[in-house]
Amino acid sequence: MSVVVIDKVSKSFDSVEVLKEFDQVFDDKEFVTLLGPSGCGKTTMLRMIAGFEKPNSGEIRIDDRVVSSARVFVPPEKRGIGMVFQSYAVWPHMTVFDNVAYPLRIARLPKADIQRKVAAILQTVHLSQYARRIPSQLSGGQQQRVALGRALVSEPRLLLLDEPLSNLDAKLRESMRFEIKEIQKAFGITVVYVTHDQTEAMAMSDRIFVINRGIVQQVGSPAEVYRRPANQFVADFVGKVNFLRGAAGSGRINLRGMDQSIPYDGTCAGDVVVAVRPENISFAADAPAPAGLRGKITGMFYLGDINDCRVDINGETIRVIAESGSWDQFREGQNVSLNLKEFLVYPDTDGEDHTRIVT
Repeated sequence: MSVVVIDKVSKSFDSVEVLKEFDQVFDDKEFVTLLGPSGCGKTTMLRMIAGFEKPNSGEIRIDDRVVSSARVFVPPEKRGIGMVFQSYAVWPHMTVFDNVAYPLRIARLPKADIQRKVAAILQTVHLSQYARRIPSQLSGGQQQRVALGRALVSEPRLLLLDEPLSNLDAKLRESMRFEIKEIQKAFGITVVYVTHDQTEAMAMSDRIFVINRGIVQQVGSPAEVYRRPANQFVADFVGKVNFLRGAAGSGRINLRGMDQSIPYDGTCAGDVVVAVRPENISFAADAPAPAGLRGKITGMFYLGDINDCRVDINGETIRVIAESGSWDQFREGQNVSLNLKEFLVYPDTDGEDHTRIVT
């Protein structure tokens, strides 16, 4: 069992406040992702859980044991955690076997136990055949597996990963996402994962914690965060989105600069921002649509599985991600009718506050 409790933790470096009263619980066997842009505080939070940084205020508990507070500080090696860094941090002069065995030798386990545990982990991370190689003889993905094996070999209660896939190429990143998730399920451990890549977060997480400027903007499952973003920042950071400004009233939203409107039965009134995902817009040859707009296709980009389009509406451009088959049905310069199948509406604060909850 490994439950992590972050109780009103704040962290500043000199006069810069990096985290503001982070107050969350990560459940046992949960895969949690801290997601946000560079400098938002996510890595600082991970380093405080690991014990590489001390909070200025608040308390961190792992399985009801206080590991960081005003009076208590447990060093990293005493916290029962495993950690994988962005830079791999494998020993260049050691073989794969010796890299993975290093934590067990530090703990002075019997040689037979070390042999057994390392062999089992190498099999788990698909490196058994490379046990006698040194890191310079491995690919980036294999080196990352070495780091992962070393973090797991001590059977930690908690695994922390700090952007471990950012140095890998796109195809390898994709395969490693699923491997890490499968390993987490097999070991039944709690994982706290840090990334700025929303695709990684969506693919692996049980819950995503979206952070901006040291403040948690939203907590939820990948589907919740993507389909019901709590504010404009989350909508923009997680996935692709069109923001359309307008005025809500009398059952419609009149879109600014487009001289068109869409039906609306929500509670917002006055100046609003409509957030609509490109894949939630469909188009048809210039014909009426229930929640529709009219425009002209100005660009189509065939990507195999989708048709990524740009549509001009009275001088305003919106993005539409259509089915790949539409490539053969439409052309640039064609007038089309757009149907907004699903959208969210936010109060328009003119950029002053993008942390308002969706209504």
